[in-house]
Amino acid sequence: MSLLNKPIKVLVVDDSAVVRKILERELNAKEGIQVVGTAADPYIAREQIVRLNPDVLTLDIEMPRMDGLAFLRKLMAARPMPVIVVSSLGERGGPVALEALELGAFEVVRKPGSSYTVQEACGELATLIRHARSFRPQKRLDTSPARAAHVAPSALSQTTHKILAIGASTGGVQALQHVFTQLPATAPGIVVVQHMPPKFTSLFAQRLNTICAMQVKEAVSGDRVLPGHILIAPGGKHMTLTRSGAQYQVLLNEDAPVCRQRPSVDVLFHSVAKFAGSNAVGAILTGMGNDGAAGMLAMHRAGAQTIAQDEDSCVVFGMPKEAIKAGGVDHTLPLNQIAGKLLDLANRQSIRRENK
Repeated sequence: MSLLNKPIKVLVVDDSAVVRKILERELNAKEGIQVVGTAADPYIAREQIVRLNPDVLTLDIEMPRMDGLAFLRKLMAARPMPVIVVSSLGERGGPVALEALELGAFEVVRKPGSSYTVQEACGELATLIRHARSFRPQKRLDTSPARAAHVAPSALSQTTHKILAIGASTGGVQALQHVFTQLPATAPGIVVVQHMPPKFTSLFAQRLNTICAMQVKEAVSGDRVLPGHILIAPGGKHMTLTRSGAQYQVLLNEDAPVCRQRPSVDVLFHSVAKFAGSNAVGAILTGMGNDGAAGMLAMHRAGAQTIAQDEDSCVVFGMPKEAIKAGGVDHTLPLNQIAGKLLDLANRQSIRRENK
């Protein structure tokens, strides 16, 4: 039997017996997934990992004896494996879950609750498990900020003519952090869609703002897109670019999800194509699905330069792959070259306009 035909072995780690029972029952009912064991705390989980050799781990955060974050840090240092954090994502859990992503967790999903049914939670979890199977995190994680890139001030003068538009999903927390910490405070204004639930985007923006040279915030309708500023679409709301004279602004709405996402990369990219055209540079990073493929093609056709993260550096080569297949990608690059390319392409656009 080939690897792809074998059931994906899952170990469920959660201090709640009820949650363990629900996840075990629901995941075992999904095709191609087998829960081989459950653990009430990290110490039991450690023994189960050695004995059962699971392919994927689901991990609670708040647990007795050792919290999930401390266990994740130890696990990624000693035996890296795909870990999906199953969290309540409440006020207390949100910042910790975000840190879990930075430490190398594959993804974070919400626990079943009053607004998130068992079927929805376990359906999303099963999809992530199937993608996580081939994810191989690195043993040594470097979570320190990269040094900011240096560019000549004249190349990035104070203007809102240039727009950098970026979309990401699974693996995007680490990818965006890597890109943004390489950008100088003088970089063009950036608009971003990262698939995240409400509250998470605010926490993510706050975290980035402490480690980036640029100023980072969760977008509010009417915010201007300015050099040195990064606007992140709020979870649960689409973000679009618009223009008033020489000024770019963002607007938010709660229209129906696109590509099953709100915020949607496609929604942002289509608006950037319409209002910024060749004054924009677009990048699509790691993520599942095809959100952003049609929008990136629209940007490409409108004269924008476009970038896709390459397969080797992606956590999930889904969104970039679909954008490449659609024909809207000009450059395919590893993650560590994307920040420099964004600045280079924005600079080239400035030079072309000055020469006209």
